[in-house]
Amino acid sequence: MSSTWVLYRKEMLELVRSYKLIWIPVVFIILGIMQPLTIYYLPEILKASGDVPPGLLEGYEIPSAAAVMAQALGQYGTIGMLVLALGSMNTLAGERYSGTMELILVRPVSPAAIVIAKWTAQLTLLVVALGLGAAGAAYYTKQLIGLLSWGDVIAASGVYGLWLLCVVSATLLFSAFLRPPVAAFLALALMAALSLGLSLLPTWFGWTPAGLSGLSAEILIAGEGFKAGPYLSAGILIIICLVGASLLTRKNNLPD
Repeated sequence: MSSTWVLYRKEMLELVRSYKLIWIPVVFIILGIMQPLTIYYLPEILKASGDVPPGLLEGYEIPSAAAVMAQALGQYGTIGMLVLALGSMNTLAGERYSGTMELILVRPVSPAAIVIAKWTAQLTLLVVALGLGAAGAAYYTKQLIGLLSWGDVIAASGVYGLWLLCVVSATLLFSAFLRPPVAAFLALALMAALSLGLSLLPTWFGWTPAGLSGLSAEILIAGEGFKAGPYLSAGILIIICLVGASLLTRKNNLPD
């Protein structure tokens, strides 16, 4: 545990030095607040752009605050995932290609401790980024559109965070044996495949982690959002990624 804690502090220090602990939360805040601002000021934006057909804006209605907040969280399913995958693709691959991993494993540190420390640091970054982004989105939604239940916002953000944690965990797994860009690409491709499968065949893919995004929206809009399948499958996927990353780190860096 002590070695894991030391490695975790090292990872957090690297996140600070690389400015990831700053720019990734800033990106999440911008993504979060853009949705309520865009929806609220959409008529003015269209008028300013000119050539708006007469009557186009007469039927425009601002969605409910809960729907806007759900859409704001949904923004993290594209650009947010891309940012997280790019930010974590060097987690294991970078040290493996630079030779730093071998120097660490010379010490009495297990590959599992290294993987857990790196994953926990990425989890911390995700909590900070998503927490600030969701808080910013909820603040502007409440100020411009309507009241929100902060309890529902926290619960929905936590559920969506679990979905985002899946892409971070998958990137960690692939970075244990692939080059960083390939690792990020495969992790994003896996999440995109699950999301596409859920869109085309919701009955078959409803139990996968991709269902968490829909459950997050249900918490905000309907006050409900519990289905065991997506939560269990997300937990299993994360455990598989951590165990697989530990085994591959041992195999690729220690002699047989």
